[in-house]
Amino acid sequence: MERLPKLGIPILIGIVILIIFVAKSTVTIGSGEAGVLYKTFGGGVVTDGPPLNEGFHLVAPWNRVFVYEVRQQSLEEKMQVLSSNGLQIDIDASTWFQPSYDNLGSLHREKGEEYIRRLLQPAVRSAARSVVGRYNPEQLYASKREAIQKEILEETQILLKDQYVQVNEVLVRDVSLPPNIKDAIERKLRQEQESLEYEFRLTKATQEAERQRIDAEGKARANEILNASLTPNILKEKGIQATVELAKSNNAKTVVIGSGEGGLPLILGGGN
Repeated sequence: MERLPKLGIPILIGIVILIIFVAKSTVTIGSGEAGVLYKTFGGGVVTDGPPLNEGFHLVAPWNRVFVYEVRQQSLEEKMQVLSSNGLQIDIDASTWFQPSYDNLGSLHREKGEEYIRRLLQPAVRSAARSVVGRYNPEQLYASKREAIQKEILEETQILLKDQYVQVNEVLVRDVSLPPNIKDAIERKLRQEQESLEYEFRLTKATQEAERQRIDAEGKARANEILNASLTPNILKEKGIQATVELAKSNNAKTVVIGSGEGGLPLILGGGN
């Protein structure tokens, strides 16, 4: 019975060591994450195989696992850049990105866990400065935001080529100009809008005047043709036709043929 306490202490120590060993040998990778294995006695970071995927993993206690988020993430950036004429422009942009899953080991070895600060942010800022420097403030404020987004994305992708980071989209949420420049641009835009509206009204008035002129010319031409076609013989024929129609009417009482001017019928009475 006296030997039991002596045996219990080593057993207890063994259990504690076993618990520590098991705790150090297990890694759980969460949803949307992946792990990079570092072998302390086996060559360091593993780059020739896929990273550890989601779930439970057993690793040697002397090795380490670095966990990375591999889902799409968003980087919010507020940048001060210069336009083509040297004015300071404030840009508020979001960059959607994610690390390359298959190259996660290379990313960890070459860039480290702070790859966003060391790699992504400088690339986005450099691309934004390059792109905005091609435009003047009016273009940035009025009509070029979509073009700027696309160009910043393309420039960033070029800078990050073969850098193990995938940039999916760049969204420019806001472009802020100096207040005096913004007011000047808005005044110019209002004046241009008013000028376009005046030109539209003037064009409509000109078109209406032209329509009326063409309509008047058409009526005058029709009258000329009609007057040219009304010869004495045609008028007599029309008179004869009218006489025949009057003779058929029950309301016609007295018709004198050839008594009117030019020999046309003369109606002396009518009606019941």
